[in-house]
Amino acid sequence: MNSMYFTEEHQMFRQSLKDFLQKEVVPHIEKWEKSGTIDRFIWKKFGEMGFFGLPYPEEYGGLNLDLFYTVILLEEMQKINSGGFAAAIWAHVYLAMTHVNKEGNNDIKERYLAPSITGDKIGCLCVTEPFGGSDVAGMRTTAVKKGDTYIINGSKTFITNGVYCDYMVVAAKTNPELGNKGISMFVIDKDTPGVSASKLDKLGWRASDTAEIAFDNVSIPAHNLMGEENKGFPYIMQHFALERLIMGINAHARAEYALDYAQQYMSERKTFGKAINKYQALRHKFADMYSFMEICKEYNYTVASRLNKGEYVVKEATISKLQSTKMADEVVYGCLQFLGGYGYMEDYPMARLFRDSRLGPIGGGTSEILREIIAKMVIDKKDYKPATK
Repeated sequence: MNSMYFTEEHQMFRQSLKDFLQKEVVPHIEKWEKSGTIDRFIWKKFGEMGFFGLPYPEEYGGLNLDLFYTVILLEEMQKINSGGFAAAIWAHVYLAMTHVNKEGNNDIKERYLAPSITGDKIGCLCVTEPFGGSDVAGMRTTAVKKGDTYIINGSKTFITNGVYCDYMVVAAKTNPELGNKGISMFVIDKDTPGVSASKLDKLGWRASDTAEIAFDNVSIPAHNLMGEENKGFPYIMQHFALERLIMGINAHARAEYALDYAQQYMSERKTFGKAINKYQALRHKFADMYSFMEICKEYNYTVASRLNKGEYVVKEATISKLQSTKMADEVVYGCLQFLGGYGYMEDYPMARLFRDSRLGPIGGGTSEILREIIAKMVIDKKDYKPATK
């Protein structure tokens, strides 16, 4: 492991996390993959271990640790072969909770961040809409202020944790005529009258619940506004850097898991009297895929280090997601091929890994959108600025 980024304390944390996942999570994965429901008890166990509070302030029960503890959490969750379980966890910790921590006032943090850290509340982030996809600025959900309340109407889709969450961080237009300059962020309890969620049936990430959510004249207190009114778009853009880096890290970790599994399989599988890892065509293909994985991993560590220092790394994180998810898809595809017919069997990990990995170039901004963002920054010299609360 690269000692440039990981201390002895990091390594101890990694081992304790591995032990925890093997003992508390792995025995339930097959059940959760089949049912599409993650049992509530595991959220409490994660909370008790402090895993939900790694980057968050101590005053709300967090541990205020550097970003490489998060890197370790993400990497190890990819190596238990349930992209859905991993997604449910990181969508709670690094999508919903990031907004609550950054934009929420003290009251909101006490009501939502603190119980999220202990695992007593589960959150989700609601940005994507049925007609918008990656076009955040084109959202149609509205929030109209009436006295000391806001009335929310609209819908969101592809929302991880949307069915079983306790609260939602929701982007809505408070000033539609201003376009992306008229978006605001709110926190809404799931059981608020007028909120409904329907579960979507997915190709992969089977353990997680993904929802389409409708808001029908949902009335919420005005103090559930997070940050400043009409500042939602820059808040979302700023946090996209973390989300995209997370998906880049997830990608290099699952590619590494696939390569490790394939390497073990190839050393044991024999044809024509020798192990298949002795055939030059397969060895060289493996070497190429391993090299691409290592390049992405080292790049992602560098971006994580810069983000940890407080740098604004939207371009770099966008590159991370674009290239790492592309690499992971190619590596998982290649590793499935190494297993031959067994790669196509559900009894082996590659079939699920193949399905789960495919979401990488789609979720959190499609690869096509990411290329355009990079082109705008590199070719058109567009300069995205960090949000100020």
